[in-house]
Order: sequence, then C-alpha cells, then structure tokens
Amino acid sequence: MPADGKRRPLSRRRLFGIDRSGPEPPQTRAGQPLRPFTVPNLIGYVRLAAIPVFLVVALGSGDGRDAVAALIFLAIALGDLVDGLVARATGQYSRMGALLDPVVDRLTILSGAIVCWHFELLPRVAIALLAAREVATLVLARYGLRHGADLEITWVGRIAVFLIMGGIFWAMVVDWTIIEVGFCVGVALAILATVLYVRAAQRKARAFDAAAAQRSVQPPVQPSSSD
Repeated sequence: MPADGKRRPLSRRRLFGIDRSGPEPPQTRAGQPLRPFTVPNLIGYVRLAAIPVFLVVALGSGDGRDAVAALIFLAIALGDLVDGLVARATGQYSRMGALLDPVVDRLTILSGAIVCWHFELLPRVAIALLAAREVATLVLARYGLRHGADLEITWVGRIAVFLIMGGIFWAMVVDWTIIEVGFCVGVALAILATVLYVRAAQRKARAFDAAAAQRSVQPPVQPSSSD
C-alpha cells in the first residue's frame, strides 16, 4: 500500500493475476496476523468443505464419469481463481489465505487423483507420481514455514496445475487420449516446479538462518550516558 494509505486502482493484468511482478502483499508474510474471517478465506473454506462432497459423489458413481461430480470438482478448482480475484479487488489479503490456498489446492488435486486412480481414468503411473509430488509439496511447505521460507509459486507451477486439474476434470467427462497426454505433461511440469520450489526455499532458508545468526552475535546496544 502506498505511503499515503490509499489503495491505487489495479490494472486488469494485475487484477486477473496475469501480472504478478513485485513483492507479495505484506499481509501474507510470515509473522502477520492470520485474519481468518475475510471474504477470500470464506471462499477457501467452502472449497475445502466441498472436497469430501466431491469424493462421495464421484466414488459413488458407476464408472467415475459423473456430470455432478465433474461440476463439483470444476467449481472447487475455479474457486482458487475466484478467491484470488476477490483478494486483489478488495485488498483483503491475509496470512491465513496464504497458508490455506496451497493446502486446498493440494487436497483438491489429491481427491481428483483418488477418483481417477479408482476408476483408472488416467495413467496410474502418472497419478502415483502426482500423489508423491503433492505430499512432498505439503512437507516442503511445512519445512519452509519453520525456516521462514514460504514456497514461491512460479509460472511453471501454475501451468502444471492448469493441465493437471484440467486433465482430471475432462477425464471425468470424456475418454480422449489427448487428455492423458496433457495430464502427463502437467505432472512432469509439476515435478519441475517442485525442484524450483526446493531451490528457492533453500536460498531463503539459508538467508533466514544467516540473519538469525548475525542477530545472535551482535552485541547489545549500550544506552548512552549523559553528564
């Protein structure tokens, strides 16, 4: 926010998340208040609550190709775009949102992977690699929080999520080979994104530890004495 305390109008590119240049909003950084009750966070809670509903409907279908289940999954996936749009439009950023969104995204993908594995809608080798990647990402996120290094979302990761969620959705609708190919490409990009996450997190963790060590060795400032 500018020094005068007034929010500047957003460009369309920034509003819709195309332009993500510049630092992350300060409200989302480690050490900031959670602020759990914001409109974007409420959208995140609804997404989270819809995941078990999706699993019940999808796993209860005959072959996994169920219109209702597919639409629920699509709504959960698109909810990620909606809460980001609302956060940028209203300025209601929060630490809770920064922590909640990646978890909901991981759980959404894992729930879709469970359905696709159960009904063999997508290659099981790719699904297994995806599941391992999602679990690893959750572990890395937890490690990063302990060391003051949030995971950096890259365009590689965003493209991967688009292909993976799109592949899961369309696999529940039609049986096309191109869907399997796109899904496998998405999994490969997701693994690459994880490697990039690890490297970025390691750099941040080292910088965080070095700063902490430097603070610990600095002598305390002695109060000045007056005659």
